Amino acid sequence: MSTHFGGRTLARSQALQLLFQAEANSRAVLSVLDGDYALSQGPLDDYARRLALGADEMRPDLDAVIAMRSTGWSVGRLNAVDRNLLRLALYEMLCVDEVDVAVTIDECVELAKAYGTDESSRFVNGLLGRVADDLDAGVDVVSKAREQAEKSVEAEADQDMDAEAEEAAEQDAEAEQDAEAE
Repeated sequence: MSTHFGGRTLARSQALQLLFQAEANSRAVLSVLDGDYALSQGPLDDYARRLALGADEMRPDLDAVIAMRSTGWSVGRLNAVDRNLLRLALYEMLCVDEVDVAVTIDECVELAKAYGTDESSRFVNGLLGRVADDLDAGVDVVSKAREQAEKSVEAEADQDMDAEAEEAAEQDAEAEQDAEAE
């Protein structure tokens, strides 16, 4: 499939490429922009720069929203294209008022078809559609995702404490058996 885009689609494509490069090199987008970076088409569009920097700045919150809506898949298990496309789209949906949410979703689905796997476009469309439904219902998706992330951390901590207590009880039982055997 051709990846020759124009206008805002090109800007989104460039932003995706910047986000991908930043993640692949464990760098911030600003650091990538300050050095050498590669674009399939250039020069860098101002809107691409805005999207990439904004999505990078909000990455923890965007990842929390992705985690909340990608049931059964951690953010880290998603392929890098899908993960960065979702970050890009969510940033645009949440922070760019002049672009309609439906346009953002359609554009990112097209980018998923161009850059992702055979399943990427359906996955991206489904996840973004669920977020759009939440936004239409007046849900503050970022706050909701933060709360869910906090609950997950608390639940993991509780599980860790339970596992430690169980291990300590097993060690005590073994020590008692060893003492009785002597």
